[in-house]
Amino acid sequence: MSSNTKVRDGVPPISHASGGVLGRMGASMAGNAKWVLGVWLIVLIALGAAAPSVFSSLAGAGWQANGSESVQVRELAQAHFGGNSSAAVQVVVHSDDRTIDSPDMQRTLTEVTDVFAGDPRFGAIIAPQPGMSISPDGHTGILIAGANASTDEMVKAVDDLKGELTALSGNGIEVYPTGASALWSDFNKANHDAMIQAELFSWPVTLAIMVLAFGSLVAAGLPLLLTLAGLVASAGGLVLLNQITPISVWAMNFAMMFALALGIDYALFIVSRFRDAIRHASSPRAAVAETMDTAGKAVVLSGITVLVSLSAVLLVPAPAVRTMAIGIMLAVFFVLLASMTLLPAVLGMLGTKVNGGSLPYAKRQEHRSPKFAAWGELLHKHPWPFAIGSLLVLIALSIPVLGLKVAMPSIAVVPSDAPVRQGYELVQAQMGEGAPGMLQIIAPAAEGAETAKAAAATEGIAMVTPPQSALDGSDFVMLQAMPTVDPSDAQMGAILDTLRADLPSGALVGGAPAENLDLQQALNDYLPPIVGIILVLGFLLLLVALQAPLIAILGTVVSLLSTAAAFGVAKLIFQDGHGASLLGFTPQGFLDGWGPVFFFAMIFAIAMDYTVFLLATAKEHYERSGDPKVAHVDGLAHSGRVILAAAAVMVAVFFTFALADPLPPKEMGIILGVAVLLDAVLIRLILLPVLLRLTGHAAWWSPAWLRKVLPNISFSH
Repeated sequence: MSSNTKVRDGVPPISHASGGVLGRMGASMAGNAKWVLGVWLIVLIALGAAAPSVFSSLAGAGWQANGSESVQVRELAQAHFGGNSSAAVQVVVHSDDRTIDSPDMQRTLTEVTDVFAGDPRFGAIIAPQPGMSISPDGHTGILIAGANASTDEMVKAVDDLKGELTALSGNGIEVYPTGASALWSDFNKANHDAMIQAELFSWPVTLAIMVLAFGSLVAAGLPLLLTLAGLVASAGGLVLLNQITPISVWAMNFAMMFALALGIDYALFIVSRFRDAIRHASSPRAAVAETMDTAGKAVVLSGITVLVSLSAVLLVPAPAVRTMAIGIMLAVFFVLLASMTLLPAVLGMLGTKVNGGSLPYAKRQEHRSPKFAAWGELLHKHPWPFAIGSLLVLIALSIPVLGLKVAMPSIAVVPSDAPVRQGYELVQAQMGEGAPGMLQIIAPAAEGAETAKAAAATEGIAMVTPPQSALDGSDFVMLQAMPTVDPSDAQMGAILDTLRADLPSGALVGGAPAENLDLQQALNDYLPPIVGIILVLGFLLLLVALQAPLIAILGTVVSLLSTAAAFGVAKLIFQDGHGASLLGFTPQGFLDGWGPVFFFAMIFAIAMDYTVFLLATAKEHYERSGDPKVAHVDGLAHSGRVILAAAAVMVAVFFTFALADPLPPKEMGIILGVAVLLDAVLIRLILLPVLLRLTGHAAWWSPAWLRKVLPNISFSH
């Protein structure tokens, strides 16, 4: 078939572009390599100077639903009640053989007060009060240091002082800082330590997989160079961005993981294509141009897809969730920028030396993998058994997602030896199940008595404190209501709803448990629109990239299927507890509440990443040949090894986080690792190629009116 003819009506003419924008840009980077390296060196030195302080300077809190009733209560408490809000630091002082009014206990309470004295981040100091913050046996008291700063600053305040506070323990007296600010302090530290350990473990594993995939030490090192540049730049960028608006420390945790995973993905695709191009190109610069005109296009489209998917998460009105998305987007941006500028420059300088340090088997390695070509031929001959088999597995794994439950993390996610957990359990043992999760009620002074009466009569409320007048003389009173259940109990939501419904119209209910529940409600409310936006934008990007509506729809649908299967596995492991003993955790009976929104965006972004790689390669061969079988078989032959290697790296990176002790990074690692494994094996290497086989020319068909509307993107060089 002539390369200048139409395959059939509705299929665009096959073109051989002499060199697109990315090809010319890549050639320019290769031709001015010293300048490119110089600019990157300056950028990395500038941003790298800020990078070491990333974990100490970023914000520690932000887990709230902006505008919610509970946030209003916290703001009122900070303004009118000396900072006695959910962000206040509660210090538990306990002794088995002394009561709170003994001289030794009083001396310890004075020492605790002295620790807070002179620190402007703390407001009023409230000593333990009988009937409110002293246990019935008198052996345990809770001193409250009011919050006089933002929630993020209060977490940093606990970071600064908790060592000094816990050091006051001794002589039979125990001292533990507790409360939401202390919880986030200990929780963030545990997660930070887990992330660092996982990263240190994943780098050598990644390098080993790279050497096996490339068979060359030089080529294997390039993805790690790219990733390191992206990591340093994004870490410094987050520190600078934090000067403008508070950025959650979790943003860096996620950015570290995604920069490593996607950086290697993109470099794998580009470097493997360059190694093929350098065999026949007239010069290293020409090889870079060919590489960027083909693989570079796929990488740009993949990066845009990831950025667009994550941008939908910005709809959630929770600072921590939004800044986590911003952190990943910043990391992806820098990795993408390095892929388009730094990597082509380095490849242009290396030329044939990219194969330096080759292992013996690598000298026989070709870009077109005979094994994946044979696999493509097998799928072409017997499509239905493979299609049905992969669909059955994915659907079976997706079914459990129908019973998935979500909630905000319980105290169980903090290590058992953390001071906040020890204090929490002590308060619970001495004062009741719901004592660590007191609900705060703020009402107009005129409604104080009525509010107290209604709260005390509410089912699920064990005790209500007398109304306390505002310290600044304003017309408000505060009451504390103790639930009958643990703050993370499933009944807590119903208790909060009932309490809010029973109270007078002017009364507002907040406190740490209410903030968690309000955030969970916001996450639940925003999940459907976020999923819809991600699916629509994912489809539109594939449509623009491939110029073919059918394969764009199929690519989007199968990505959704792998995402559902990953959540089904998450339900079996983290909710039902299958394999919990093997993985070393105690199931909470639910998935952490931010998981569905955030993991959906992340998993879908990764799934579309592989979709773009496979379909862009198939489209390139279809443009050259006009034959759907060539597109199907050669698409697999040229991208299969890269997809498998990239998936192996991602699975290795993600599964190292499964070794973490804290539950959230364990959830993140296992869910994302399972998602990549299912997506790469069952969808990119089986189901999607089979769909190309079954749809034939129709996969690449587009109506004339659509071709006029869409930009002309060609994947052939």
